[in-house]
Amino acid sequence: MTADDQKRAAGEAAAAMVEAGMTVGLGTGSTAAWFVRALAARKLDVRGVPTSQATADLAAGLGIALLELDAAKQIDLTVDGADEIGPGLALIKGGGAALLREKLVWEASARCVVIADAAKRVAMLGAFPLPIEVVPFGHRSTALRISDALSECDLGVAPRLRMKDGAPVRTDNGNLIYDAACGRIPEPAALAQALKSVTGVVDHGLFLDLADLALVGEDAGVVRVEP
Repeated sequence: MTADDQKRAAGEAAAAMVEAGMTVGLGTGSTAAWFVRALAARKLDVRGVPTSQATADLAAGLGIALLELDAAKQIDLTVDGADEIGPGLALIKGGGAALLREKLVWEASARCVVIADAAKRVAMLGAFPLPIEVVPFGHRSTALRISDALSECDLGVAPRLRMKDGAPVRTDNGNLIYDAACGRIPEPAALAQALKSVTGVVDHGLFLDLADLALVGEDAGVVRVEP
């Protein structure tokens, strides 16, 4: 199976978990898009809470009714992808620059399921650069304080401003993304706390103690992984 085949299989497996009447958090990225398509194909009476404008556009185009987060009394299930899945279902997310909205939806959900291809499972987080969302005002000064926070966690790397087509990447919230190529993150909880303490940092891509289940597409089929 190709990586896309594995992503599709995981997305379809997650869509099979959705029941009529549910309010469902809709993740962002290539794997989450497979879930959105599979969910739409089931033609259930559900409402989706999208984590990005891109996902909102995809879901609406496929006929899924949408709700804003503030209008959702409770999100029954959120399904989303990840850039890395580590031990205990600790995750790195944010490659699609939607990490803040994703985390807000995840934290408002009764259950969260992460879907991925087999390559996303790792023995230790950190090979994928950690996304950090910051406010634009004084962002270069914020980046220096992020460097200090990384150093305090024995991660001597400098965060790099994410660029695309010669311009800084802007999130749906109008913020900027810095990526920290840590290589390895032996203590994700300590790093998460250190980054959140930096003024100017809105949030980071470490999703810890949030995922209840992972559905991972592998050559032999979809594997269920619990914390």
